[in-house]
Amino acid sequence: MQISMTVNGSDVTSEIEPRVLLVHYIREVLGLTGTHWGCDTSNCGTCVVLMDGQPVKSCTVLAAMAAGHDIRTVEGLAAGGTLDPVQQGFMEEHGLQCGFCTPGMMLTARALLDKNPHPDDTEIRQAISGQICRCTGYATIVRSVQWAAAHPAGTAPENAPAAGDVLDGTDTAVPDVAAETANTATEVKA
Repeated sequence: MQISMTVNGSDVTSEIEPRVLLVHYIREVLGLTGTHWGCDTSNCGTCVVLMDGQPVKSCTVLAAMAAGHDIRTVEGLAAGGTLDPVQQGFMEEHGLQCGFCTPGMMLTARALLDKNPHPDDTEIRQAISGQICRCTGYATIVRSVQWAAAHPAGTAPENAPAAGDVLDGTDTAVPDVAAETANTATEVKA
C-alpha cells in the first residue's frame, strides 16, 4: 500500500506493507534512527514521536495509521542549525546518561511545553510518566525541562552549541573529526 505523511516538515510517500509499525517505518524506510525501539510492548516510551503535536508510542501505531498526519521525530527538533530549548536543556542540566530514552523524553517535553510553557514539577513528572529511564532517576530530566521552559526558543546562551556540533565530556563543542575524515578520505589502492 502507498502512504503519504509529513515527517519533520517534509512530505514523504512510500510503498509499504500494511502491517509495518510506525517505529520501523521511521527507522528502516526513512532512515531516521533517532527514534529508538525498546520494549516492543508500549511500556517504556522509548519510541515516542509526535503525531500532530501529540506524543504517541510509535511501536503501537501502524505506519498506515499515520498517513496524512504530521510526524515529528527527534531529528526535527533542531531548526536552522539551532538546538531546540529542550535539547539544550538536556545538555545544560545533564538530563541524559546512556541516551536511549532521551529522544522520546525530549519529544514528550516539547509537546508539554507547546501546550503549557511554564509547567511545574508535578506537571513535568506527569507528562513523562509513560516513559522509563533506567539511568537518571528523573531529577535531571525534570530540571532539563524546567531549563527549557525558562529559555524559550531564541533565548539560549550565546555559547550554546549548534545542531551538529560534537561535544566533548565537558559540553564544549569540538571539531567533528569523523566528518572531516570522511570528507577528506582518499581512495586507498591495493
